[in-house]
Amino acid sequence: MKKLIVANFKMNQQPSDVKNYFIKFVSLFTGVRADVVICPAYLDIPLAKFLTNQSPVKIGAQNVSDEEEGAFTGEVSAKMLKAQGVEYVLIGHSDRRIKFKESDKLINKKIKTALKNGLKCIVCVGETLADRNTERTYEVIRKQLDEDLRGLYENELESVIIAYEPIWAIGTGNNASVKDVENAAKVIRRAINENFSEKASRDIQVLYGGSLNEKNYAPLLSCTGIDGGLFGGLSLNVNALLNIANSIK
Repeated sequence: MKKLIVANFKMNQQPSDVKNYFIKFVSLFTGVRADVVICPAYLDIPLAKFLTNQSPVKIGAQNVSDEEEGAFTGEVSAKMLKAQGVEYVLIGHSDRRIKFKESDKLINKKIKTALKNGLKCIVCVGETLADRNTERTYEVIRKQLDEDLRGLYENELESVIIAYEPIWAIGTGNNASVKDVENAAKVIRRAINENFSEKASRDIQVLYGGSLNEKNYAPLLSCTGIDGGLFGGLSLNVNALLNIANSIK
């Protein structure tokens, strides 16, 4: 299985930036060593999809509504994303959990709605610095997984990817150690094993995200139990993301 690289632009890039970015990325991405999913802002999805047509690059969304449709001002539904050619969606990113106070109950509903509409879910879990300092890391991850995946059928996990992103490492320049990441991956797979099956725990893809850069990505993405990475700030640099996607082992 190839490594999976997910790029999250967050609230960055103007349409002209997106155009230049994707023209360069698509022309130089080999697709040999990694699968790539890029998540631009909602407004840039149609352009990104057009520029990646017939290329190996997949387009994802950064968020999705938990509702199917209706009077929900400012929301974007899974059905709308699917109609634009989106294949993946980030759910439960720390930005959403912290700033927008999204609960595990809401995240669970978002996952079910996205799966129902044929989207693949990249579900983010991770602990705060306070959790880490009080040695609650694995308790927090387990609780999030139990609640986020509650009520799912095992076959639905084929469209679920888990991204471990310790909140204290995001945008801080402080990344987790290899030992931290491998232990988190074990906790994630153990939870999947106990809630679903051993086969599901082996098959599910697990990513690491949190201050990944060109200097530290190789050992972190080579950790036992890790199948790729979720890149934030670095992904805005097209040359950096290209270098990683084309050279990853």
